Amino acid sequence: MGLDVMQDAQTIAQAVTEIIAEQALLEPTEVTPESNLTDLGLDSLGLVECIFGIEERFGITVPFNANTPEQPGFDISSVGAIIAEVERLVARQAA
Repeated sequence: MGLDVMQDAQTIAQAVTEIIAEQALLEPTEVTPESNLTDLGLDSLGLVECIFGIEERFGITVPFNANTPEQPGFDISSVGAIIAEVERLVARQAA
């Protein structure tokens, strides 16, 4: 990985963490890659707000259906999984 790619990944991780923290009414330092959204106090509406925030921040479309969150397409099992999915979508868009 080049420095730019690593920096971009760090920037993505930081931005996603900040978006999730804002919705959970927490400090970003309280949100770890291992955290899941339920443990952070986010309900389905909070999840949707996070998805909207991510889409707006990165100019991407997240393949997520709030009516069927258990369906594959966008892994929301943890903050780290969400970060990895956003990194993948951003990289795909840049290609």
